[in-house]
Amino acid sequence: MLALVISSDSATGLGIAELAEPQAASNEALVSVHATSLNRGELRLLSIRPNGWIPGQDVVGVVERAAADGSGPAVGTRVAALVDQAGWAERVAVPTDRLAVLPDDVSFASAATLPVAGTTALRTLRHGGDLAGQQVLITGASGAVGRFQVQIAREQGASVTAVAAARHAEDLRGLGAGQVVESIELAEGPFSLITESVGGESLAHAIERVAPGGTVVMFGSSSGELTPIGFRQFVPGHEGARLQTFAYYASGPSIGADIASLLALVAAGRLETRVAMTAPWTDIAQALDALRHRSISGKAVLTITE
Repeated sequence: MLALVISSDSATGLGIAELAEPQAASNEALVSVHATSLNRGELRLLSIRPNGWIPGQDVVGVVERAAADGSGPAVGTRVAALVDQAGWAERVAVPTDRLAVLPDDVSFASAATLPVAGTTALRTLRHGGDLAGQQVLITGASGAVGRFQVQIAREQGASVTAVAAARHAEDLRGLGAGQVVESIELAEGPFSLITESVGGESLAHAIERVAPGGTVVMFGSSSGELTPIGFRQFVPGHEGARLQTFAYYASGPSIGADIASLLALVAAGRLETRVAMTAPWTDIAQALDALRHRSISGKAVLTITE
C-alpha cells in the first residue's frame, strides 16, 4: 500500500512510499482510508520523528476487513476513528473501541474534522463537571478545538466567554459564545472552568480568573512561552482551584463512543464542523503551509481514497 512517510530527502519532509500492508490484531478492523485532517500537534511530530514514520491521527473511511474477534462494525461500514499514528496511508488497522459508525448524512470530509479536535473539546470540558449555568472561558477559541468547545459548552448549558481576534467575534457568537474578547485580560470572570491552549501570559491571566474550586485545563501552548506559577497566584481569591493538564492519548478509553456522540450532534445539526480547505494527499504541502501560517479558519482535509 501507499503511505505518506517522514522523508528528509523531500522539501516538505514527507514522501509517498510503498509499504507492507498493516497487520491487524484480533480487536482491530482494517480501514480503507478516504480522508484525514491535519492537527497542529502533528506539525511538531513531523519535526521530531525519524525517516519512514507514518503520521496521521484523524481517519475516516470504510471497513475493509472486520475485526477477527467479532467486535466493531462489519465490512463496508463507513467509519471515523482516532489513531495514534499511521493514518496518512491507504489502509490502517484500528482498535474497534476507537471506531465510530458515520451516520448516512455526515460526509467523510466533515467527519474527518472530529476525531482529535472534537474529542479534545469534549474531554477537556468534562473536567468542569456539570456545566449547566456555569461560566466557562475558552482561550484560542477560533481554532478547531476552540470552536468545538464553544458549541459543546453552550449545548450543555454554560455561559461561554471566548478569547479570539475581533475578526472571529461574529462567527463565535453564532456558535454560542455569549461574549467574545480579544484578550484574556478583558474577560471579567470568575470562571468555574477555563480551557487554556495558549500558555505563557495567557495561562497566568487564566489562573487569575478561575473561581474558587474551579479548574483550568491546560491542553496546549501555542505561544511557546513558559508561565511562572506560584502559590500566591491561587491564594487568596482562588482557593481550591486546580490546574489540570490534558492530552487525548492519556485521557482514558471509549474514544470511539465519544466520536459517535459528536457525529450524532453533527447529524442532528447541533454541532458545526468547518472544512476550510480540501486537497489530495499528494498536495499536502499546501495544507501544511496553511496550518503553519494560520491562514485558514477551520480544518484542512486531505483526501486519500476517492
